[in-house]
Amino acid sequence: MRENAKEIAKKNAENSAENHTDESREKGERFGETLFRAANAAAEELGSHEKVKDLSGLCLFEETIKELIDDVRAALFPEVFCCNDSAAALFSAAQKLRCTLYSALGGDEGKTEEISLKFLDELPEMRRVLYTDCVAGYRGDPAATSEKEVALCYPYFYAMCVQRIAHFLYTEKVPVLPRMMSEIAHAGTGIDIHPGAQIGEYFFIDHGTGVVIGETAVIGKNVKLYQGVTLGAKSFKVNDDGSLVKGIKRHPEVRDDVVIYAGATILGGNTVIGKGAVIGGNAWVTHSVKDGEAIPSNYVG
Repeated sequence: MRENAKEIAKKNAENSAENHTDESREKGERFGETLFRAANAAAEELGSHEKVKDLSGLCLFEETIKELIDDVRAALFPEVFCCNDSAAALFSAAQKLRCTLYSALGGDEGKTEEISLKFLDELPEMRRVLYTDCVAGYRGDPAATSEKEVALCYPYFYAMCVQRIAHFLYTEKVPVLPRMMSEIAHAGTGIDIHPGAQIGEYFFIDHGTGVVIGETAVIGKNVKLYQGVTLGAKSFKVNDDGSLVKGIKRHPEVRDDVVIYAGATILGGNTVIGKGAVIGGNAWVTHSVKDGEAIPSNYVG
């Protein structure tokens, strides 16, 4: 009798489990149908809203742009990124560039081909300047053991590789794509450099996190920044409709051989930091600084 009772209990438990499973499955299916209808209704409602303005029909993919950047870096510095075939890497990059340019330029095939070929012609000079950035990092940081360590490990070098690629495209008036590139670097390094910024040779950002360099900033040769530095706009002119005036000089000029320490903020399109000046940490600078002048930490003016 005991065995029979156990078997009966077991069967009852199995039947209960099966019934529970069937009920759960039916519930899941019913909710899936409800979810499908809700998603369709939401999509229809969203489709009726005002669209983000896009005159060129852009269709750019972040992953493709990341791969383009990696291909170009590998071809520029094969000794660093273990690229055994620079020509293959460049051809791969050129194909991706052509596709992204075609979309960014609204299907203008002639302009796409022109800029693609011009980009390849520009690479030797781009490589030369980027190498000076690498050298500046090695010379400027006592913790750096080699130039290769700088190229592989220092976030500013990745940010500058991207910036110099993006800056070329910016000067060619390619819409959106240069900004997407700079934001990829920003997301990966914490360094926010607008592709419009003009930056000279032997540029070094130590640590890098939180650095912001605006669109119309001009930076000379052999300049060194530390983390948290901002080269920003002081104020903005406004149109009659309340929108901000675009296309004017808003950000500082930093001349050769300047050092700007951590957390310093320098603002204004008319602000010039003279050759060889030193700006102390956490300084707030809105006026020009003479050649060779030292601004103390926590200065406000």
